[in-house]
Amino acid sequence: MPITPTDTIWMDGELVPWDQARVHVLTHSLHYGSGVFEGIRAYPTSRGVAVFRLLDHIDRLFASAKILMMDVPYTPPDLVAATKALVRANDLRQGCYIRPLVYLGYGEMGLNPLPCSVNVSIAAWSWGTYLGDDGLANGIRMKVSSWQRHDPNAVPTAAKSTGMYINSSLAKVEALKAGYDEALLLAPDGKVSECTGENIFVVRKGRIVTPPASDAGALEGITQDSVQTIAHDLGIEVAHEPLIRTDLYTADEAFLSGTAAEVVPIREVDDRMVGDGRPGPVTKRIQELYFQAVRGEVDRYKDWLDHVD
Repeated sequence: MPITPTDTIWMDGELVPWDQARVHVLTHSLHYGSGVFEGIRAYPTSRGVAVFRLLDHIDRLFASAKILMMDVPYTPPDLVAATKALVRANDLRQGCYIRPLVYLGYGEMGLNPLPCSVNVSIAAWSWGTYLGDDGLANGIRMKVSSWQRHDPNAVPTAAKSTGMYINSSLAKVEALKAGYDEALLLAPDGKVSECTGENIFVVRKGRIVTPPASDAGALEGITQDSVQTIAHDLGIEVAHEPLIRTDLYTADEAFLSGTAAEVVPIREVDDRMVGDGRPGPVTKRIQELYFQAVRGEVDRYKDWLDHVD
């Protein structure tokens, strides 16, 4: 989806004009993919714009940086404050997508990243739902990718690291060129891992199952955690159990979750209709309550919101 530029981007403590937010061609992370990032959304509420689970995302950013042995030169409260200042400065009162990035800068080259400077940027812009409005309403078509998800002992899949997303990009392009909306990746043992940027859920007999993140090489999702909390509050059992691809073929319902995608029904997997090919009642109820929560319409979830003003 195209980006609509805003006025400024936060870079290493300063708000920089959008067109001047640049890095050198010899920036270390550009060559070796050694960066970590987050995807965060802010939504309009009756009290003004609010960022959804901001500190949780910033904490995961720091955890990812720790795994890659990157010392972030700011504290989590620093980046929380910077995010809010950026949203205010760009007058994004109708909501936005927010992209914090920690990367290794210019001045050192080679495979040893330890001497490199650590730089931080945060950008924000207006961005629609990642898989499209039709997908959100009616469900998406998905295929199992020929590309395998990373082995957690090859690269640290618990980190949201920039370079590792070439795996997701390859799977995404393969799916799009074949006429699908999204791809599902399998772990090295053949079990279901995750989609290119989303966690996956299967509904069977009123029960929800999602793969265990660390075992499957999937990222532990913040939206995934929100969905699980909502489901529990609705009295729906949620289990972390291994899944195989045929579990999706025979599911009553299936859906995915992620900050960019939000909560999206799955109507087909590998040309096999999931359920009756329409969003099921469990998926629709969770999706409905999720969107109410991010807009501050449910009291029990208001502590998930970090108001900008």
